[in-house]
Amino acid sequence: MPNQKPLNIQPKRILVITLRYLGDTLLVTPLISSLKQAYPDADIDVLLPASNAGMLEGNPDIRHLLTVDGKPGSMAFGKLLLSLFRRYDLAISTQAGDRPTLYAAIAGKTSIGFVPDDATKAWWKKTLLNRWLVFSADYGHAVLENLRFCKLLGIAPCYRLTPPQNSAPIPSITDPYAVLHIMPQWRYKQWHTQGWCELIAFLDRQGFKVVLTGSGNPAELAALRELQQQLPADVINLAGQLSLAQLSALIDKAAIFVGPDTGITHLAAATGTLTFALFGPTDPEKWAPWPYGYSENKTPFASRGSGRINNVYLLQGQTEQNCLPCQLEGCDRNRNSQSACLDQLSSARVIDVIAQTLQAPLNTE
Repeated sequence: MPNQKPLNIQPKRILVITLRYLGDTLLVTPLISSLKQAYPDADIDVLLPASNAGMLEGNPDIRHLLTVDGKPGSMAFGKLLLSLFRRYDLAISTQAGDRPTLYAAIAGKTSIGFVPDDATKAWWKKTLLNRWLVFSADYGHAVLENLRFCKLLGIAPCYRLTPPQNSAPIPSITDPYAVLHIMPQWRYKQWHTQGWCELIAFLDRQGFKVVLTGSGNPAELAALRELQQQLPADVINLAGQLSLAQLSALIDKAAIFVGPDTGITHLAAATGTLTFALFGPTDPEKWAPWPYGYSENKTPFASRGSGRINNVYLLQGQTEQNCLPCQLEGCDRNRNSQSACLDQLSSARVIDVIAQTLQAPLNTE
């Protein structure tokens, strides 16, 4: 086993590797800020999927984004490894997969990263990395897992998420408005149409302009157009029209945000806007939106139950079987299946929580 004492280094060039989903990209920003705080003169680059690059746009802690398209073929993968060879004083893999580990081991004069909690899969990664952390099956919140690298480096953690930013204009909406991000990437995280329609009707009665957001995915755009036919005529649909930085600015100025378990709900929480997150099978202890201003070394939300921390109100679905959180991809065990816990989450319950919260002052202690 390698020496796991804190590294005593002062890197001038750092590479952070994050190759998973959009939300994971945002959740690595506290680690990036921690690195910049500890090594203010260092240049920090991030290796990530091209589709996620918008989440780090305008991040003041980052010098350069190195993007990869999907999963590179053997030739492109080898070419990228060659281009990275020993370019960095420190390389950090924030995932335990094979490719992130290889990128870190090749790129960094010093390399650290996660390894799986499986000796048969981890041994060669431990050999390649200078320091490693076991990513166990019973892992904690994603933000806190990433910040474990701070202890390995002997630096102070920074718990703040950094949303994307740029100076591009956003639509001018003079009335108080609510942003609703209705469509998650996968069906098993989706709340029912009736709930969204009744929630929108409630917000409309309260005097909020309702703004729908979404990606440019054709299927998502079609679903939102179909839904819009059932909504008040003045609902604004901006799906597919905004960059992530513009979306961040739009949410930042909103009165409230409501969304499912998706990267955009993490983004909403990071802006400081009052955020209502509708959770189903996913474990909140591991993946709940990180509340704005929360800076404790413990997960903000428990695995079971609903509640509010700072600007985030997490609403967990419910089933008669009391099977939450199952951490499975829907009741049929695939991403396009339904989740009974979200199907049984009533609009009355969601509306009641929002109504009561809007009457109470925002606690940011």
